[in-house]
This record gives sequence, C-alpha cells and structure tokens, in this order.
Amino acid sequence: MGIEVNFEGKIALITGASSGLGARFAKALAGAGAQVVLASRRTDRLKELRAEIEADGGAAHVVTLDVTDLASIKSAIAHAETEAGPIDILVNNSGVSTTQRLVDVTPEDYSYVMDTNLRGAFFVAQQAAKRMIQRAKGDPKKQHRIINIASVAGLRVLPQIGVYCMSKAGVVQMTKAMAVEWGKYGINTNAICPGYISTEINEDYFATEQGQKLIDMLPRKRPGKPEDLDGLLLLLAAEESHFINGAIITADDGMTAQ
Repeated sequence: MGIEVNFEGKIALITGASSGLGARFAKALAGAGAQVVLASRRTDRLKELRAEIEADGGAAHVVTLDVTDLASIKSAIAHAETEAGPIDILVNNSGVSTTQRLVDVTPEDYSYVMDTNLRGAFFVAQQAAKRMIQRAKGDPKKQHRIINIASVAGLRVLPQIGVYCMSKAGVVQMTKAMAVEWGKYGINTNAICPGYISTEINEDYFATEQGQKLIDMLPRKRPGKPEDLDGLLLLLAAEESHFINGAIITADDGMTAQ
C-alpha cells in the first residue's frame, strides 16, 4: 500500500523564508501542491523566491513579518489569511545566532537571539493557533500542523553559541507544551532539530580550516543539504501524521548519536 502526500488546497505559512532552510521549506511545500505564504523582513528576497516558485508551477504569496514585533506578527498572519486563506500549516523557522563565549554575551546579544528564536517563535505560533482553534471549534475534524524548527543545539551544548543553545532548548519545551495544550483542537505541534546544514549563510565557514575540522568530527564527515529535510518536513505537515504530536525529531546524520 502506497501513501502519496498531496497538499492541494492547503495553505502553509513559512517564517524566515527569505533564505536558507526557510526558502527550501517553501519550495518543498509548494512543490507538493500547497499554496505557500512567504514571510520575513526582507521582502525583496521573498519576491524573488515567489517568482521561482511560480515559474515551477507553484503558488506563493509574500507578507512582511518581524517576529520580534507582536503587532507585525498579528498583521502578517491576518494578511496571509486574507491573501491566501486560512493557514493549515505553520513552519516556524525564523532564527538568528551570535558567536562568543558566555562571559562575553551582552544584554543586547541575549535579547537579539531570544527575541527571535524563542519569544518570536512563541508568539507566531500563538497567533496562528488562536485562529486554528476557532476553526476547529466550528469543525472538529479540521486538522492543522505547527512545525517548529529547533536544532540539535537545543539537545546538546555546542561551543561558542551558548545563548543559541538555550533558545533552541526553549523551543523544544515550547513544542511539547503546545502539543499538550492544543492537541485536542486537532493541532499537531512537532519540532525538527537539524544538525549542521550547509546554506548560503555558513557555506563559506565550512570551507575554512576551522569549518573543515568541525565537519571531520561528524559521523560521516559531511554537512547536510537543505533538501535533506524535505521528507521529514512533508511527513510532519501531512494529515497522515495525525498520530505524531509533541515529537522532537533530529535530522543530523547521526551527530547526536555519538
């Protein structure tokens, strides 16, 4: 018996979609038939991505979103649902980091990371969930999906990015709390914890001597590619994943198994 995942008629909102994993998530969902709403502060990049998706036969919309600003979150979600329709799938992807020892972290560094990675992720999910819950009350069979993008750094401490690790550990617990509280409304909330993935942001670093040393420490001595997460993303977004709720799933090529 085969299972074919089809997202025709589904609306997916992807935050942090202007580059890296967010852009790939949008392409993967659009390629599977979903209408995607691309959200970030850099709308010029989003418009380029929309053009790519449309050229491949997909449907995409663009909204401006600053996850550190609650008013912007409310406006973006309202705009997304006006433009595309009720959001079925949220991919909560926005994230930032700084690199330094904990003793060198300033209040500004701390707020920069936490306001985006944890506070921002929480309020994006909260505002989307409020609308999902209202729809579920009208139609108990309605299913929604929230996919939080955490990190293996939320499961183990990695050097020089302690605050990032703390923020992603918070996302892990946040995911579980949402799954418990919102599951009765047909909202399945899960988290993906990627390992080292090569994107335009870090590919130059991986080419350096220090970056290569890091790669040599990985089980198969290779970073992942954004498309390596496609299968997991589509699984968690699909209605067929109705029994997967509160799961924290690593996609790290065995990194955390060491």
